[in-house]
Amino acid sequence: MYEQETYNDFPVEDFCHERHSSGRRKKRKKKKLRWFMFFLALIIFIWWFNNFTITTPEFTVRSDKITQSFRIAVISDLHADRPTVSNEKIVSKIQQTDPDLVFMLGDMYSRDSEWDEMEIPIELVSMLRDKNFPVYFVPGEHDTSERYIAEMENAGAHVMSYKGEIINLKGNNIQIIGIDNVYFSPTFDLNNAFSLAQGCFTILMAHIPNYESYASFGADLTICGDSHGGIIQLPFDMGPAYYGQTGEWFPELTGYRADIYDKGLFPYDGGTMFITSGIGAYPIPARFNNRPEIAVIDIEPA
Repeated sequence: MYEQETYNDFPVEDFCHERHSSGRRKKRKKKKLRWFMFFLALIIFIWWFNNFTITTPEFTVRSDKITQSFRIAVISDLHADRPTVSNEKIVSKIQQTDPDLVFMLGDMYSRDSEWDEMEIPIELVSMLRDKNFPVYFVPGEHDTSERYIAEMENAGAHVMSYKGEIINLKGNNIQIIGIDNVYFSPTFDLNNAFSLAQGCFTILMAHIPNYESYASFGADLTICGDSHGGIIQLPFDMGPAYYGQTGEWFPELTGYRADIYDKGLFPYDGGTMFITSGIGAYPIPARFNNRPEIAVIDIEPA
């Protein structure tokens, strides 16, 4: 009678079945591992792309006070002590956009930075001045070191801490005003500190947005930073995931759209406020759908 061949009392057919099953399990594990590595690489790429690749969106403001167009490049919120875009990339992008003026709107380092980290934006000013770009600077709530402010000025920046200048640029009379407010009292009124120069196109530089007060002052263009564009922007133009000024989550989905000043152009009677989403992130690089930007604003005749 036929007797099934065995190895150590283990049937051959069971042994082969077990070996094939083990091979299939290994293939499934390898396939799962490949998919896991693919999705991990995709997530890392999306994170890197959203936090460390810089864009240069262009905006246009028109005024009957302008006779010939000029261009402003806006840098803000570098937070150079955190992982962020390098000075070399920033200068390269600015050269490509070829602005007439460069505005820096503060928080170029974070308040807990060491001196070598504070030197990064100082070096950035020097690099831009070497390329003959005029640089105007206002500090934010982070970058308030007196030594740093002095070194920014030594590097060639026009430090506009409650200062004003009138310049002629391409035949246009431009009044540039800068403020360094960290907090605003209920009685805050820029009309107590400045007057709008007749016949000039007036630009107000301010790190922190304060729409109502700036609209009341009435500069032709107010340029601000600070908001980081909400860091995380929802898809399909649904606004920021979180709006720090009101502490609202998903504010545009819950009915607060009229009060959201996160990024972009916001008109007021007689002028416009612009808010850049800036370059860096604080406290961690967690941007999504809101890449670092050097905003480019073209000021053109009406």
